[in-house]
Amino acid sequence: MISLNDYLYSGDTVLKILLRYSSDLKKEAIRKHNSIDLAHCNFLMQITELLEHTDFLSSQSHKIKEFYLYMTQKYPFLAFTFKGRIKSLIRAEEKFNGYILEYIYDYYKENGKFPTEAEIKNSLNCFRDLIAYRIVISLPVCHVKSEEEREEKEIRYLYEIANALPVFLEERGFTPELSGQMPGEGTGLEEDVRAYYRDYVETPRQSGYRSLHITFYDNSARCYTEVQLRTKDMDDYAEIGDANHFGYEKSQEINRSRRDIILPGECRFFDEAYERLIKLQELDLSSVKVNMFKAYNNQLINDGCGLFRGRQILPFEHLSRFQDDGVE
Repeated sequence: MISLNDYLYSGDTVLKILLRYSSDLKKEAIRKHNSIDLAHCNFLMQITELLEHTDFLSSQSHKIKEFYLYMTQKYPFLAFTFKGRIKSLIRAEEKFNGYILEYIYDYYKENGKFPTEAEIKNSLNCFRDLIAYRIVISLPVCHVKSEEEREEKEIRYLYEIANALPVFLEERGFTPELSGQMPGEGTGLEEDVRAYYRDYVETPRQSGYRSLHITFYDNSARCYTEVQLRTKDMDDYAEIGDANHFGYEKSQEINRSRRDIILPGECRFFDEAYERLIKLQELDLSSVKVNMFKAYNNQLINDGCGLFRGRQILPFEHLSRFQDDGVE
């Protein structure tokens, strides 16, 4: 069985690794008549195209920048950042195989049998965040009397910004996608945009993770783009706090429990996805040889190529312009 790990020690660039991996995987998929691996190849080609043909990103980021400029005028007292990234190769590969495990396990649990190859393949049309942008806001303490007031106002501004975003981007060629989750009426989202958001601010995940998520289809670039909106405290908790560690540990625990129920040899598609995923999760980054990538261990990483941390495509930062300006 071919896996991404087989290509991470050659010293090639990420792009060359992607091309070699997808090419070899396709040949093996055709030889073994494996439509799941053919779908896997198509997924890898999407990532390759994002890395090879980035002209549309300039146009897309320019439209996102227009919303940034809108915010600088509307909220000059806020500090905020706009970040953009193409999902890292390792994370994308983990997520693809994780979806296969999740679908097969849930299907088996509900039906007492395994899904067909066609059903697994059809379930893999679920990737909407290969390109993602994040808006992170912070209200300087000089504008508030207490930490509780600061949190309350930041969340109010976060929802105001979230309510304005869909219409703003729709006018610039983006179509918001229905989230499939309807937040409760107690949320700060207005009724006409509520159906587009996954509101983890009002209803945090089990890990304590909080954020607003919305997906758009960029009609010019013909691709999906996710936008996340958070306060600085929420972002810190997700990136360097307990939510980050909890999520990793929880995924490991879930994968082990699924393997305990679906034993080796019962479903080859589950076996292959599980092996690929575990190989990546157990990867010793210090031994990886990828051009522009250097790691002393799994914590100290210099990733200049988008292998592990993702490829940054949009760094904008706005500093608060006023002190004690009577913000309401």
